[in-house]
Amino acid sequence: MYSLAQSVTVRGAAGEPIPCSLKGLERHEVQFRRGEFSLVAAGPGTGKSLLAANLAMHSNLPVLYFSADSGAATQLSRATAIITGEDVKAIKSRLLEGGFDVYGEALAKRWWVRFNYEARPTPSDLERDLACYFEVFGCHPHLIVVDNITNVDAGPTPDASSMVMSLEGLCEYMSEMARVTGAHVLALHHVVGEYSDGLEPIPLSGVKGKIGRVPSLILTIHKELDGMDGRVLHISPVKNREGFEDSSGATFSSYNFDRRSMRLTDVLTPGEWT
Repeated sequence: MYSLAQSVTVRGAAGEPIPCSLKGLERHEVQFRRGEFSLVAAGPGTGKSLLAANLAMHSNLPVLYFSADSGAATQLSRATAIITGEDVKAIKSRLLEGGFDVYGEALAKRWWVRFNYEARPTPSDLERDLACYFEVFGCHPHLIVVDNITNVDAGPTPDASSMVMSLEGLCEYMSEMARVTGAHVLALHHVVGEYSDGLEPIPLSGVKGKIGRVPSLILTIHKELDGMDGRVLHISPVKNREGFEDSSGATFSSYNFDRRSMRLTDVLTPGEWT
């Protein structure tokens, strides 16, 4: 048991926000706090992995990224584009055809960002890599990304009810992971079928399996296409224990997605143009 005064000491790094370059989230009081678990839900190809990658690369903090949904070539190309601002297609060509060493110096500055590319990691795999990370660097990651939560092998799920219970259990597990390690644990997740095209705001009820009880923060993402290969991502805080929330998903902040550099930047409001 701890007194209020003692709790100041035992909290450790819990509550400290991870740096985030997206100011629109800040205006909605959205912060990725250490010691807490959050969920980002969106349809396939909408941009949830891009949000996670931008957060991981721009924060320049100790990161452990479980990339079950994408392989090394995809993640390396995206990360290099985000870090350098160069064209992701040119980067991937260098990776496949030679000459990738020109990016060595830039990538070396993110030396404590580590990836696991297992397609079906188990909770034991996650714990193994966390233990290895601590052994190598002497600290836990400040940010842990699980992409996607449904790729984590938590055992057999013979029916839909079992799957929901399994997802609830994984959320509890990742929430505990956040508390024990002092990291912010960010898991990516899918949405129900009617929102899978990603073209309209997604409410809290649109999160697949309706696993909204455990995460302290849930963001949903939908997109806007301009017909000329451009894209704007809209991020809605549908659950937020520490700030503003709108469970309907109708309130969102907006970000330009640069397909060339894989970077997300705030869409400026009229008052910010000057």
